[in-house]
Amino acid sequence: MSFSIWRVAVAGLALAGLVNGEAAFAATQCTSSPAHEAFDVQGLKSELMVTALSCNVQDKYNAFVGKFRARLLAEENTLNAYFHTTYGRAAQREHDDYITQLANVQSERGLKSGTAFCDQRVAMFDEVAALESSADLSSYAQAKDIIQPASYETCAAPERVLRTEVRTRYRHARAAARS
Repeated sequence: MSFSIWRVAVAGLALAGLVNGEAAFAATQCTSSPAHEAFDVQGLKSELMVTALSCNVQDKYNAFVGKFRARLLAEENTLNAYFHTTYGRAAQREHDDYITQLANVQSERGLKSGTAFCDQRVAMFDEVAALESSADLSSYAQAKDIIQPASYETCAAPERVLRTEVRTRYRHARAAARS
């Protein structure tokens, strides 16, 4: 009896290895996905919003939004698609949670920096004002050290796997372990 438990355990480990191997491969593809770019731009937008509110430079934030409105809307649409694909009917709630968590972690970072926060971050408005195109905005956002909530994957949305597919894979792995 313990021998069959051993086989099931080995099959389970093999299945876990396959799943983790696929995840590791997917992570290497992360940096070029549209969702990754959208998360970067959203992070920058949020960082600038927190800076504007904390440092009383809302006019600079408004100028940023005005200059890059089309790109910001396009990236917002990409995020909406990501959350819809990843979370289905819970997409709006998860998206709202992400935006809230993003602002919270960035605000906490500002509080930890103390009075140096405004000195360090207000200069970002001059940097983004100097950007010539929306493509430059994406590159800038990717190059900056923008903090993101740890609970969100910033790659492309995973394919949705049906429970029946997972059960079928598990049954095949168990059957292979028995033979």
